[in-house]
Amino acid sequence: MDTVAWTSGSWTTPPQDVRTDGGDLLVTAVEGSDAWRHTSYGFVHDDAHGLLTPLPVGSATEVDVVVDYAEQFDQAGVLLRVDPQTWVKAGVEVSDGAPQLGAVVTHGRSDWSVAPVPEWTGRVVTIRVSRAADAVTVRARASGAPWRLVRVAPFPGDVSASGGPYCCAPTRAGLTVRFRAWRIGPADSALH
Repeated sequence: MDTVAWTSGSWTTPPQDVRTDGGDLLVTAVEGSDAWRHTSYGFVHDDAHGLLTPLPVGSATEVDVVVDYAEQFDQAGVLLRVDPQTWVKAGVEVSDGAPQLGAVVTHGRSDWSVAPVPEWTGRVVTIRVSRAADAVTVRARASGAPWRLVRVAPFPGDVSASGGPYCCAPTRAGLTVRFRAWRIGPADSALH
């Protein structure tokens, strides 16, 4: 995987503040920012803060993020986006008082899958999204441990998409996320 400079991408929605600290990128989310379409909640939000570059079929993007946030629905990870109705966000989101590893896949309507990872609190977590001809594969790991398969989901291969780090703070002000690294390289060759 090749390192991507923080200056390489474009923001989907500008965050409240962005600054570097050594090699890290610190992103402060706008209160109320989120990405979701319709399902169960009945609302549409399309103002998550994604720093994206083109991600063609056959490639993967991954970010390292420090999970040191703890308020309800604080979240950070990787966003893969075609348009407002077609995207995937994957990462660690706080829900019901604990960090949850999960993904939201959206094709007009969003879904959501999560699994608790309280042991990841305070650790550097890597989220990777690999793009294939008709799908995306999401993997994650903490502090260099073996990869966990999070999700294999349908995703169109015949359209342009962009990917990179994202964060949002649906319920509060003051969330600052520390991203340690961003990389792009070839897609994972196997599902398992």
